[in-house]
Amino acid sequence: MLNDAEKKRYSRQIRLFGEDGQEKLKRTSVFIAGAGGLGSVISHYTAAAGFGKIRIVDCDVVELSNLNRQILHANADVGRPKAQSAYETLTGMNPEIEVEAEVLTISEDNIDQLLQGSHLIMDAMDNFPVRYLLNRAALKRKIPLFHGAISGYQGQATTIIPGKTACLSCIFPRAPPAATFPALGGTCGVIGSIQVTEAVKYVTGAGKLLENRLLLWDGLNACLDEMACERNSVCRDCSE
Repeated sequence: MLNDAEKKRYSRQIRLFGEDGQEKLKRTSVFIAGAGGLGSVISHYTAAAGFGKIRIVDCDVVELSNLNRQILHANADVGRPKAQSAYETLTGMNPEIEVEAEVLTISEDNIDQLLQGSHLIMDAMDNFPVRYLLNRAALKRKIPLFHGAISGYQGQATTIIPGKTACLSCIFPRAPPAATFPALGGTCGVIGSIQVTEAVKYVTGAGKLLENRLLLWDGLNACLDEMACERNSVCRDCSE
């Protein structure tokens, strides 16, 4: 049940999906992979929306070059673990939720333990090897994966529902070359916000999800497009 403070805090979105919908968010545990540009936006808005538990994992420390887009962190956090900074920011934003932060590299060895109790996975990574690991973990646990990625003015997002939609390996059978890409804070804001909106819709049952659709954002030309996706019958991750 929602307490009085929660009813007041979430009053504007309760108008969208009622107290029942807000209680569903309160009962939902979110795993956020990464506390960088996308992770900053995702964690801010999942915390603000009232998802009951957030577990955010990142192995890096804050650098000055992060601060154009990584809004979880401030100048005083330079040199500190991003996960620690994230914990302090999120608990300060919303004391009604539970936040766990881990300073860890996500790997095959720890992914099962990290996902214990989580109901959905938010992809805020900047490399495909870990994204593929998250994809396999989502398929194994039969929980949704909300994918997002950005480069400069461009971004993409899709919602992966195991057993129902194309998985990440279906959509991207080969990883793009590893590279240090340009990053604009506004692009992180667009894509991260879409991912959180998808998660809210999934939990509350509202609207139409980005299932089997890859949404493409072109900020330079201010336009959205989408690409239809299909499951691959011989996909290395989900064909079985």
